[in-house]
Amino acid sequence: MGAARPVVPVLVGPTAVGKTAVAIALAEYWPVTVVSADSRQVYRGLDIGTAKPTAEVLEVVPHVGLDIVDPGERYSAGQYARDAAKWLVAIAPSRRPVVIGGTGFYIRALADGLFREPPIDAGVRKKFRAWATGAKGLGGWAARLDPEYRGGGKQRASRTVEVALLTGKPLSLWQREAKAEGVMRPWYVRLTAPRTFLHGRIEERTRAMLRVGWVDEVRRLLDDGVAPDAAGLDGLGYREIISHLEGHLAADELPEAIATSTRQYAKRQETWFRHQLIGHPVVTMDATDPPNVLARRIVELWEDRDV
Repeated sequence: MGAARPVVPVLVGPTAVGKTAVAIALAEYWPVTVVSADSRQVYRGLDIGTAKPTAEVLEVVPHVGLDIVDPGERYSAGQYARDAAKWLVAIAPSRRPVVIGGTGFYIRALADGLFREPPIDAGVRKKFRAWATGAKGLGGWAARLDPEYRGGGKQRASRTVEVALLTGKPLSLWQREAKAEGVMRPWYVRLTAPRTFLHGRIEERTRAMLRVGWVDEVRRLLDDGVAPDAAGLDGLGYREIISHLEGHLAADELPEAIATSTRQYAKRQETWFRHQLIGHPVVTMDATDPPNVLARRIVELWEDRDV
């Protein structure tokens, strides 16, 4: 018998709901180390647009899971789960790990495990990935090949198509039939907020990111040779900024274009977290409350939990 999986607080919710602010407030009560569960913050150089914590925040609340790969590199939920398992073990016993993020597939990989991948010929896989790099319409292919595919960007679509074509079975079936055990037991705190409140935060944050140089961040990456369709740059806001830099989207249309995409993504996140945390303890909190109030409530409920 191996060691029991640790129970870890997991703070989830849609983008811009205020997860980082609550993590900072938690540091008043616990010596917190955040395990980031954000599929865009793993990319180096994508700082402004992914809302990475500032140097000042990192001094108060250390994070792991940031700046793992360069834009264009593949980084799957399975690799994240393997890496995060090591990060959790490496966190000093005197500190409390708290998983925070909005990437549902990453969080589920930690909590529930991923499927044990069937053997796939390395040469065939290499040929497929070379083809998929420039392929169009992968999302449509993924939806046709896997009825349970619900979107998630080019990398997710490519992975879904790859598994279905090279194994003859859809990814969702493999995940149900050959799932490995997760590396922790989650104690979920789900932050939610009324739609009008969240939309206001999204619009405010979008404009703030653009003011502090988000467009220049993308321009530098492209000037450094990162392909416009590279993994990482297919994320929220980056697509719209690249469209702007290529002359397809006017500067005055950019804030609303990004905010619209972000609102749509936030809605998908809300739906995912409402339906995918089954089987684990879940506390739902109203993110319109101040972060210090939420942090104090989290600490109280954690101390009274029965897990």
